[in-house]
Amino acid sequence: MTDFREIYHDGVVKRLVQFSIIWAVVGMLVGVWIAAELIWPGLDLGQFWLSFGRLRPLHTNGIIFGFGVSALMATAFYSVQRTSNVPLFMPRLAWICCYGWQVVVLAGGLSLLAGWTSTKEYAELEWPFDIAITILWVCFAVVFFGTIATRRIKPIYVSNWFYGALIIVIAMLHIVNNLALPVSLNKSYSIYAGAQDAVVQWWYGHNAVGFLLTGGFLGMLYYFLPKQANQPIWSYRLSVISFWAFTYTYIWAGPHHLHYSSVPEWVQSLAMVMSLILLAPSWATMINGIMTVSKAWRKLRVDPAMKFIVLALAFYGLATFEGPMMAIRSVNIVSHFTDWTIGHVHSGALGWNAMITYGTFYFMVPRMMGRELTVCVWPIFISGWHWRAPCSISLPCGEQVFPRGCYGSAWMALVS
Repeated sequence: MTDFREIYHDGVVKRLVQFSIIWAVVGMLVGVWIAAELIWPGLDLGQFWLSFGRLRPLHTNGIIFGFGVSALMATAFYSVQRTSNVPLFMPRLAWICCYGWQVVVLAGGLSLLAGWTSTKEYAELEWPFDIAITILWVCFAVVFFGTIATRRIKPIYVSNWFYGALIIVIAMLHIVNNLALPVSLNKSYSIYAGAQDAVVQWWYGHNAVGFLLTGGFLGMLYYFLPKQANQPIWSYRLSVISFWAFTYTYIWAGPHHLHYSSVPEWVQSLAMVMSLILLAPSWATMINGIMTVSKAWRKLRVDPAMKFIVLALAFYGLATFEGPMMAIRSVNIVSHFTDWTIGHVHSGALGWNAMITYGTFYFMVPRMMGRELTVCVWPIFISGWHWRAPCSISLPCGEQVFPRGCYGSAWMALVS
């Protein structure tokens, strides 16, 4: 019997998992610190580099690009080998991508503490880092698509469609949004101005969430949920339909961040309509996942890794319902500029992205190490963590959503 661990290049996958966990710890600790600064401003100790304005982008970049992208690279490299039945294409390039990405995230984080910023949400890093990210992203694409091109299995499994969309769309968004005129090593100016700059920025900002934090992690879901449940995906046709509907709809939704601004009203209305249409492919995926798990409820009761993935699926359904509702203009006027938006983002990031990553790691790592999960980790600890997680996410996010909706309504009453 062939030992696939000797065929597949899983060393780079293990290293990316380790980096992802490190960035999760660092990024979340920074998040806790800046949350505390909102209550005790003196925690900045009078240092500019400890101020909220510099630590906040460090938190978001560390979580999204450190924790999130490292996890996506790890799971993409792991799953594409197995769905293609070939080892990684150009494995040395995969290692360059792995270590190069960590260097860029680390150096970029230090530059943010030093005050280097383009001021663009989720794209704060200055032009030298933008160039480095582009090069490393091309390396990621070469390894991933090269592996698919050399596959021994003719069909391309749906998870690879989502990973491929992640790579292609994020490359397009990154390049277009970061077109700028450098004036020094640490400063550049966007080639866009005014309302055009706002539209391009939130075309990038929302679709970075869409194709990186949603689409990429859906690739993770479509590979690891059926594997964990030991069941085929409930409806493969529905997964393909939801992929194309997701891809063609999400790209239009960004301007819903710009309601009641100088952006043309038809652009705002189009974004609102497309955001509502997004409910269909989003919930189609959720239903597909639930029906897949429905044949494995007994395993769900005893498998802690599967519990995390199913919990993530529940948060995915909630977040993808709340997002389109907040895109409605009459709702957005209440929620905008309140902590409701922060609660929405964190329920998605912690409930959807983090939970599915934890469950995936608990499935993937023991198999790469050739050991059972119950041997590697104390299962009671994992199960306890699983039950604490929804409470620790729901309580603060709920506190941000419901009272802030009341605050927004009160502000409207004052203005009127």
